[in-house]
Amino acid sequence: MADILVVEDEQLIARLLKETLQTEGYNVVTVLNGEDAVQFALRETPHLIILDLMLPGIDGYEVVRRLHMYPKTIHIPITVLSSLGEPKDKVSAFETGVDDYITKPFHTDELLARVRAQLRRVQQNFLSPLIGLPGGFQVELAIKYKLNSIEPWSLLYLDLDNFKAFNDAYGFLTGNDMIRLVGRICQRVVRKYGNPDDFVGHVGGDDFVVVTTPELAHTLCSYICEYYKEESTLLYRADDLGRGSISGVDRKGRLYQFPLVSLSIGVVNNQIWQPHSIQEVSYLAAEAKNHAKQSTDNVYHMPPRRVLAGHDGSTYVPSRYVASSPLPPTFAQNTQGKAHHNPLFGSLEENILEEHGQRV
Repeated sequence: MADILVVEDEQLIARLLKETLQTEGYNVVTVLNGEDAVQFALRETPHLIILDLMLPGIDGYEVVRRLHMYPKTIHIPITVLSSLGEPKDKVSAFETGVDDYITKPFHTDELLARVRAQLRRVQQNFLSPLIGLPGGFQVELAIKYKLNSIEPWSLLYLDLDNFKAFNDAYGFLTGNDMIRLVGRICQRVVRKYGNPDDFVGHVGGDDFVVVTTPELAHTLCSYICEYYKEESTLLYRADDLGRGSISGVDRKGRLYQFPLVSLSIGVVNNQIWQPHSIQEVSYLAAEAKNHAKQSTDNVYHMPPRRVLAGHDGSTYVPSRYVASSPLPPTFAQNTQGKAHHNPLFGSLEENILEEHGQRV
């Protein structure tokens, strides 16, 4: 069920809203001022915010402006609930960026109907339907936001290895559970160990990104991998887990033993590479991810440019993409019309399955 943040300094109204929304099954947190609202929204990314405009400290307008500064929170629908009912007040709020406006006193049924409508809209337009994380378009916004900033950043690109074999052997419902598990782990680790504005997005299929700062990249990778190795064991049959492999059939009907699904993380940061476009970031992320697949710990940090032989230090294009080849798809294009397994940039997954599969 959806998480809703209520920002209301009148405690009686805040309590009434909380009880009303909880009766409908929503998880509700109330805060009394704008500063706490911004900090909570950055840390927890609720599905909806109900906001009073007249608040102690920063007012509701400033709350909206601040939340719209961050790709992590820009998609969260904000419904104003205010005693200010003049047209000019509503116009000012909508021009600031709110999504709905309700005047006090409110009718409970109308409030709940508007809440449902806003939650439905954001789910349909901005979030991954499988897991509820920001999707491809929001991922692009988050990366472009960092490209336009002088602050140091790191991008973690996560991908499941041998996922197709797992999906074929266990069925798409268990495959969905595996994808949801990775998303939940990323959210939990970032919430516990990351920065308040770190971004977690679902690119599509079994691919995820985390945007953080360089000093936290190693910590996040370590905990994500640790939790994944521990918690993913619950998704396997006992015989596969004991054997350490999945029995499967390739496209030609041949029996193979595939390794258990592992998680690879490629890491890129602007301290070493300083990419100038989102396509450069996508190239680098793809390269780092493919190196991570071959790494013993499934994590690979892109080295300085000078380490890569033959690289002149200019705009980066991996050698496997020749000049006449089309560019790899953008993050958003990649999510359109795709099923579970949808690596971002011409992944070598099928080749990897052939290389690692042991014919029986």
